[in-house]
Amino acid sequence: MYFTSHTVAFLDGEFIPAEQATVGAYAQSLHYGYAVFEGIRAYHTPAGTRIFKPREHFERFHYSCQAIGLPLSYSVEELTEISYRLLELNQLQDAYIRPLAFAGAPNMSLKCPPAGNLLMAVWDWGKYLGDQSLRLTISPYERPNPKAVPIEAKVAGHYANSIIASTEAKSRGFDEALLLDMHGNVAEGPGANFFFERDGELFTPPAGSILRGITRNTIIDLAREAGIRVTETFFRPEELRTATGAFMTGTAAEVVGVAAIDDLVFDTPFADTLGAALARRYTALVTGQAVPAEPV
Repeated sequence: MYFTSHTVAFLDGEFIPAEQATVGAYAQSLHYGYAVFEGIRAYHTPAGTRIFKPREHFERFHYSCQAIGLPLSYSVEELTEISYRLLELNQLQDAYIRPLAFAGAPNMSLKCPPAGNLLMAVWDWGKYLGDQSLRLTISPYERPNPKAVPIEAKVAGHYANSIIASTEAKSRGFDEALLLDMHGNVAEGPGANFFFERDGELFTPPAGSILRGITRNTIIDLAREAGIRVTETFFRPEELRTATGAFMTGTAAEVVGVAAIDDLVFDTPFADTLGAALARRYTALVTGQAVPAEPV
């Protein structure tokens, strides 16, 4: 449930009942997907409620707006303050935060608007892809060509590609899709980055056709701090047959194991992989706990 009659949202400078946070049927963003969003999590920690890496998220929010020419009049500090206030008003500690910059004025043109709008909402949301290891399938749909759209911007319209790929995968009985880029290299999932491991080393696609997620970057940092080599490189789906495990990362998904990709089933249980050890370290980091001393 994203909101109830008691939920408070932020819309264009005001904290209002979420039920009143509406947009007109002729809004430019509704017709063209011309909007930018972020996915952010807050966690209950020993020091109180803490948003994980708010500066990184809101700096990317600003970058995304600039990349498509969408005006945003709020600073990183103001956006962070609004987020904490929303959590307080909704009495949430472990929560998902969704800021959305959009063009709400009636406008059927393809021109950038002179002013933008801001919605921010919070809700209680478990791991987006669940806790069980996933069965993926190579999608017949590719990630967008990076010369066609700014891939590193988190633009709402880009996610039509994600919805189509995910829906197609689930229609064939899989948990999620794994998309390739225009050259046939593994890119990412519809809403999560992808890693695989082999011989004690992690591999993940580099910049190009992926959104370099903040959770992805955090996992890379945690791995290197633990002495695990991480290689950002292009690779084909066939190379995954040499892998001993795989996992996906994202703010909504956090860290989730991959059990199989089409007919390829990984022999090593996810609980025994580097990915699982890093997932435990990630949970400790975001919840303000001591990082496990277990070897990886």
